[in-house]
Amino acid sequence: MKGAGKEKVFLLGGYDLEMLTIKQLLEARTDCVVIDKRLSWDNAFLSAYREELSLYNDKSVYAVELQDDLGGQYQVTFIDHHNGMESNPSSLEQVAAVLDASLNRFQQLVAANDKGYIPGMMAMSATREEIDEVRRNDRKAQGVSEEEEKLAELSIASRLTHHGHLIVVRSLTPRFSCICDRLFPYHSLLVYDDASWAFYGEGKTELTKCFSADITLKKVYYGGGDFGFIGSVKCAYSREEIIHFVEQMKCLYEQN
Repeated sequence: MKGAGKEKVFLLGGYDLEMLTIKQLLEARTDCVVIDKRLSWDNAFLSAYREELSLYNDKSVYAVELQDDLGGQYQVTFIDHHNGMESNPSSLEQVAAVLDASLNRFQQLVAANDKGYIPGMMAMSATREEIDEVRRNDRKAQGVSEEEEKLAELSIASRLTHHGHLIVVRSLTPRFSCICDRLFPYHSLLVYDDASWAFYGEGKTELTKCFSADITLKKVYYGGGDFGFIGSVKCAYSREEIIHFVEQMKCLYEQN
């Protein structure tokens, strides 16, 4: 049987630099099974591994940043640090703990980036070069193309407005990270297109409370601590609902 003698099975979620670093860490081992369906954030569901869950039901199975859409049918340990698991260490750190492995400097920076973005790396005294390398590789791992990098620059140049401490950008690309990286540091940032919105920075915690019902419905996700992020799942809201929310946020910040 495939995986015989290996007691730990890891199922990988949506791609970003942290997930690829986790994959590299796991594939360097000989004591575990790594299964990767090359998912994106939009389709990172446990059901993608339904067949493997049945095959390895006698093993210790770890689902890395996968949403449980199977209603607890399988005995799985979930590794994540988003939404209700926001207080956990980064997923990379959690995997390393399961393996009793240590992380090198680059891996530590990847963990800090995924948990706390650029401020998280700055807290580790990361150099500008280290920060740029991690962020560049993270965007690449997320699938950001050179064309989307150019669209981010165009979005900032032609679709950016200021509303008190809030910067709002109507994005020409669904990959908002290439806009955020170019605008950091900021107080509060709201990026949106016709299918989704994402808010970053000061005020995230308050928005998390406002959207508690939609978080439960899995229409909204969040993470990153007090200066983190909250955003909508793609197509969870109509274009009109997104624009209405954006206008509300503009008015709120202009009044403060």
